[in-house]
Parts: sequence; C-alpha cells; structure tokens
Amino acid sequence: MRPWWQDAVGYAIFPLSFQDSDGDGWGDINGITSRLDYMQWLGIDLIWLGPLYRSPLIDAGYDIADFEAIDPRFGTLADFDRMLAEIHHRGMRLVMDFVPNHTSDQHEWFKQSRSSRTDPKRDWYIWRDGKSDGQPPSNWIDNTKQPAWTWDEATGQWYYHLFLPSQPDLNLRNPDVIDAIERGMAFWLDRGIDGFRLDSAMNLFEDEFLRDEPMDDDLDSEPPGWMDHVFSSDRPETHRLIARFRRLLDRYGDKVFIGEVQAPLARFMRYYGQTEPMLHLPFNTQVMKTKPWKARKVDASIEQFMQLLPEHGWPNWVIGSHDVPRLASRLGPAQARVASFLLLTLPGTPFIYYGDELGLERSKFSPEQAVDPYEPFGLGRDAERGPMPWSNEANGGFTTGKPWLPLGENWKSCNVETAREDQRSMLHLHRQLIALRQDHPALRGKGYEPAWGNDELLAFYRTGDGKRYLVAANLSMTPQSMPLEGDGKILVSTALSRSENVQGHVSLEPNEAVLIQLASES
Repeated sequence: MRPWWQDAVGYAIFPLSFQDSDGDGWGDINGITSRLDYMQWLGIDLIWLGPLYRSPLIDAGYDIADFEAIDPRFGTLADFDRMLAEIHHRGMRLVMDFVPNHTSDQHEWFKQSRSSRTDPKRDWYIWRDGKSDGQPPSNWIDNTKQPAWTWDEATGQWYYHLFLPSQPDLNLRNPDVIDAIERGMAFWLDRGIDGFRLDSAMNLFEDEFLRDEPMDDDLDSEPPGWMDHVFSSDRPETHRLIARFRRLLDRYGDKVFIGEVQAPLARFMRYYGQTEPMLHLPFNTQVMKTKPWKARKVDASIEQFMQLLPEHGWPNWVIGSHDVPRLASRLGPAQARVASFLLLTLPGTPFIYYGDELGLERSKFSPEQAVDPYEPFGLGRDAERGPMPWSNEANGGFTTGKPWLPLGENWKSCNVETAREDQRSMLHLHRQLIALRQDHPALRGKGYEPAWGNDELLAFYRTGDGKRYLVAANLSMTPQSMPLEGDGKILVSTALSRSENVQGHVSLEPNEAVLIQLASES
C-alpha cells in the first residue's frame, strides 16, 4: 500500500480568512472546525493549515513569537485539539505550516539575544560587525529587495533577516537552536498532527563567510536590486538539516513532510533527498508560474518536471497560493477551470488553495485598507488572501463583524452556497474530478506519458491498474481536435456537459478540457 499522502487531495487554508466564529472579523480555529463538513463533502483528504502560533501577526503569522502556543486571536490549545480530533474523525489529516528560518522580533529568544552581546542567546541569531567602511557585513538583500541587515544601536552590531527586519533569522549553526526547533516540532507531533509544511525551506543557512553575492547581469543590478543568491540560499547545510528534521518525523510513523522550495528544477529535485530522505513533497509550483499561459509552455513545464523527478520522488502540483494572484484573476474564469482540471488529473498529489474551487477572484481594496507589510514595496498579497465567501449573506457569511480584508470581487456570484446549487459550477467540477480520482486508482497514481499537442492544445496519458486515460486541454479561444488511439468514453469535461463515446478523434470547444477513458486493447 502507498503512503496515505500519495492518494490525498490537499486543501490549503489561510486561517485568518477561512471562517470567523466570534465576530471579531478574523478567521479562527473554531471557525475552521465549523466548516470541516464542507471539506469532507468536497472530498478533501489533507488540510494544510497556515500558521496559528503566537505572533504579533505583522506577517500573517509567519512571524512566530512562540513555537509551542496558539495565538489568542485564533483560539486556544483546547480549540486546536478539538479541531484536530474532528478532522481525524472525518478521515482527514492535518499538516501545519512550520517556520524554522526565523522568528518574530517579539519572540523571547530574540529579546534576550538583542539585550546584550554577552547574553546566552546572543548566538541564537545572526549578529555580525559591519565592514570597515561602516557598511553592513555583506551586500545581501532581503525579499523586499532592501538590505538584509539591520543595525542595532544598543549593542552596536547588525542582525540578518531574509524577510522583514521584524523577522530576524535564527542561527541554525547553533545546536541549541536546532534542539529548540525540534522541541517545537515534537510538541505538535505529540498532539497528533500528521505532518509539517516547511516554510522557506531553501533558506535555512547562509554562507558562514558572509561572502558578497554576485550581481545578476540579466536583471536590474542597481543596489539593492536583484542578485544571484549563491551565498544566501540553498546551502549544503540546509539539505543536512532538512534530512535531520525528516528523521524526527519518521520516528512518529506515518507522517508527511512538505516544503516550500523555490529553485530551478534541477536544484529543486535534490530536496527529495539524494543520499538520505528529505522532503516527501517539495511544493511544485512549475505550472503555477508558467508564463505565458500557453499550451506549449504549460506542456513543457509538466514534461520537464516529470522527466527530472527522481525515481523515489512523488509528484505534486500547486496552482494557487497566498503569495500569488488568485487563479481566476490570473487566467480568467474559463482557463481557471482548465487549470483546475489539469491540477486534479496530473499524476501525484494536488493542492487546492481555498476559494480557488469556487473561481474566487482577487479582493479589490483601497491602499488604506492594506494590511500586508509588503504593500509599501509593491509586493502586497492582500488581494489573494481575502475571506472565504460561504453565502450571499452580509460579508459572505465569513463574519458577523467587519472582515479583516475585503472579500473577493466576485464573491456574490462565487460563494459556496450559490456554487452548491449550480450543478455545473467550478465547485462541482472540483468535486466530480476528486470523486473520479477515488473511483479510478490510476488517476491517483504516478503513471504518466506525454501525448500529441500543438500550440493551443496539450494532452497526456494517465496509466495504471491496467487502464489508460487521456487528458486533453484546449488553452485557446478556438475549437481544437486531436487524434485518438482507438475508442474511448469521455468521463468528464470542464463544462460538466459531456459523457459521450468518442472514436478516432476528440473535438474540444474553446477553453475546454476532457478526461477520456480509453478502450482496453484486445
């Protein structure tokens, strides 16, 4: 039998935006618990939950102030335990976001670290003297494209932060820090969670000599612009530490270890592990990042991933997240259906970003409504993090108070209540595709073969269990046709309107995808 996560359909929840249970306008744990029946109805197996830890919530909880506590805005540990029990009662699993790269500057560790150069926790973070000319220790930049070093006047040194100055990087060369991080992981594993999604997995270590980064000649090299991240990302020590974390999870048995890895594919694949196991599922965003959204480009993204996947690796696919524009806004409603169709018919484990199953679009808001601290740098992500719309009621049924962010622009037509009543909605497309995965084991497996395509149409075969299926997707505004190897029957189309037998060829309407079960060879 395969591990459970290989057969799973994942669902990503941004906790602040899923459901508010107490009217304060912020999503919370009890709100999530109240919506578990919806996820069970949809067919979800694995819930990936964003950070719930104690936090000042400057960066939506990715600025952790205590790895072993729930932030009161979300609820209590008792609320969490009840939610976890209800998830398991429904046959689903829970994976938590975990952020070992950095903490909040409000974490007690950092407060102690910055209190004095002689404090025992001084070396828990990356403190350095500047260069002889008074400049920061290196030319590294953070992910806002600003200098990655902040001067601390009280102790007369610089500290390093890949993210915001309020998110100082931990010094993971210090064994005491690693021990403390692993205690935090064990705290949640002991409570019964089913795994972790490791945030910023590539960036756990930096060059110990703090060598300056070379500038990238192909990009804007005006300081502090883009540079090649050779010395501040994807270091060899990172692989060893992730392998150590994996050993911790393996001691707990049937767990899954997922990780955020943003790297060219050849480097990405190393995070499955080479000499020892690392991540079960490094998040694959290849298709999500494909530009332009054209058949040849998307086909190439899929093919490259499958060709480079190591024999022991298991494929996975992500086409939406809290860091990129909403799928329906990015591609338009019609092609969002096609992209979701591909997501749920490609080999391996798919992950749905909450609201994408509805065709939810980005939120529209004025600058004064912005919450994301990256907004001043032109990198704001609030528009893709809007509240989940459940009904046509005020605030989409998300809250009885004032939502912390505006709802998606099309929420009145794209909400759960409305979509459940429309048998051809995006929501029912997701539910039907998930059900087909359950009914046809080959669709949950790894069997994949490329197929004929052109500039407007891509196709691939799914194989396994003695069965053969064809997925064909028209990414254009004109009708397309492709030859078939023999006969077959259409199981589902993006319009949820076809179930006919096909012979010799299949025709596709604009913006249509189909799944065909091919006749067995005599």
